Amino acid sequence: MARRLATAILLTGTAAWAQEAELPPLTVTAPAPAPPAAASEVRVTAGTLAARPIARIGEALEAAPGLVVTQHSGEGKANQYFLRGFNLDHGTDLAISVDGMPVNLPTHAHGQGYADLNFLIPEMLGGMEVRKGPYAADDGDFATAGSLRLSLLDRVERPYLQATGGSFGYWRGLAAGSVALGRGTLLGAGEVATYDGPWQRPDALRRLNGMLRYTEGTEGDGFSLTAMGYANRWHATDQIPARGVSEGLLSRFGTLDPTDGGRAERYSLSTRWARTGALGTTSVTAYAIRSTLDLWNNFTYRLDDPVNGDQFQQQDRRWILGGAIIQSVPWRLLDGAATTRFGLQTRHDDIRLALLRTAGRAPLSTIRADRVEEHSLGLFTDTAWRPVPWLRLTAGARADWVGGRVRSDTAENSGSAGQWIASPKGGLALGPWWGTEFFLNAASGYHSNDLRGATIRLDPTDRLTPLSRVPLLVRAKGAEIGVLTRPAEGFESRLALFVLELGSEILFLGDAGTTEPSRASRRIGLEWLNRWQATPRLAFDADLAATRARFTERDPAGPYIPGAPNLVLAAGLTYDEGVGWFGGARLRYFGARPLTEDNSQRSRATALVNARLGYRFANGLRMQLEAFNLFDSKASQIDYFYASRLPGEPAEGVPDRHTHPAEPLALRFTLAASL
Repeated sequence: MARRLATAILLTGTAAWAQEAELPPLTVTAPAPAPPAAASEVRVTAGTLAARPIARIGEALEAAPGLVVTQHSGEGKANQYFLRGFNLDHGTDLAISVDGMPVNLPTHAHGQGYADLNFLIPEMLGGMEVRKGPYAADDGDFATAGSLRLSLLDRVERPYLQATGGSFGYWRGLAAGSVALGRGTLLGAGEVATYDGPWQRPDALRRLNGMLRYTEGTEGDGFSLTAMGYANRWHATDQIPARGVSEGLLSRFGTLDPTDGGRAERYSLSTRWARTGALGTTSVTAYAIRSTLDLWNNFTYRLDDPVNGDQFQQQDRRWILGGAIIQSVPWRLLDGAATTRFGLQTRHDDIRLALLRTAGRAPLSTIRADRVEEHSLGLFTDTAWRPVPWLRLTAGARADWVGGRVRSDTAENSGSAGQWIASPKGGLALGPWWGTEFFLNAASGYHSNDLRGATIRLDPTDRLTPLSRVPLLVRAKGAEIGVLTRPAEGFESRLALFVLELGSEILFLGDAGTTEPSRASRRIGLEWLNRWQATPRLAFDADLAATRARFTERDPAGPYIPGAPNLVLAAGLTYDEGVGWFGGARLRYFGARPLTEDNSQRSRATALVNARLGYRFANGLRMQLEAFNLFDSKASQIDYFYASRLPGEPAEGVPDRHTHPAEPLALRFTLAASL
């Protein structure tokens, strides 16, 4: 009974539910969470995630302050992420994991670090740990701008059915429930969704998600086994040229290739085992993932092939096997409490990749096809020591090896590559004094590049032009100084100043099958986070993130990093009576960004407001209405600047801004009933 009540209170985010139900008071004890190691480190509860109105699953991640999650294509594709002055594409410098499983995919057909979250059911999220910068020793590849660690629920209070219908052909059904089984709990959830969108060529999205999870015990003494399955099909309206809209050739929601789209599947089995004894806590995780993806895109229309068009298909088929062993040992040094961790992380990706020229999804020719085996091994240790009550010290280091073998259809592009990299970490926290703590952190980290870029010799488009190989691993160095203060009950404010240097913004261009090294870069920024629980039912939050991102090597092209955001604002309010009314509203402002290195072309700013209003009945019935883009802003989700060619235009194409519009005002109504 105690566990069920604690779960209900956590999910509603307020003790009001317990008061309304007039349940007897009781005390629930749980291990206290570790104090933050940096001012920018934030833990987001399941209740906070559930209270956010989201149009797509990826938007739940915007609970991470300063993060923008958007989309430039169909709803089945991985989102576009922006954080700390990075245009992260689909995940190049943001490490995302779910229940110990990595989401980022190295050496991917569509882009390095591809992180697709469409396999998640948002109601099953148990929380999120947000880390900015490369300061944590247990974060490895891709964790330069930061890392997001998503957890899953172990149980729901009561089984329930939920149905949602809304604008533009949106429909979603969800069933979830949990039961006691042996010494643990079995949780199951299934989701089906359809969506057309406002596009002239409907998305015709058809998505299925399922999860079955068994857990017993606690995080320090327990076991879990989780199976997840996901399948999706969709059409896509990609970004379109601004000149096409202004000249009346197509509408804001039109397309120049109605056969673009994709299909994706993901199946996984993961487990976690932990035991705490006299020598500390031992945890073991393991996972197996099967992932497939087909994408058809046409971004330049008829620039390269005026007869058949420029559509191409990207294929990715992979098995992923991996796991980690971590030993945490508490001890004492000079009468101060200390904890040392030792960890080993390993991963193996067996990948089949292909890039084909297509027309109307029919294959015309193969640009390249590859079989890649990529391996990674990470060793880390860190120690947190509190010699006196007002001082916490953290020191750590990790060593990583990434490598593997490429077998390409062009023999000259086959080969093996591997590289080691060491990353020291350090930090300190002072306080609290009068509810205020001060933090200082410095560390190095890295992201990997596509393994094919480390073995390439010839341009796969003609198999004649020599190309230079690129390093497999790129170093990042970061530092941060910050303050966390709680000047009044229920109010928390954080301020962080950071600098992050990246050795080279080298990317493998999945759209073209070639590599393109870029210059070293530096980002300097400020983040200000505020949370106020005004009453047990009413909460406010407001965040600001400002960043200056520049290349550090001189070049006539200019010092600006295309797509790098310099200002992100977010604010919201949440009201929840438990049984009774609930709701909230959120504003997200995505500032203008340079689209070219000389800053001559810039995107426009985007401001969107989402809102929710609902009512919970004592019998377990819930109704809610959500509005997305409440004020029907005619903004864009994302902007690019490059050359493309429409019929009748010169052979070299026309440089232009290409945009993907924000969806217009959309309403969704949800009805849920507990069983």
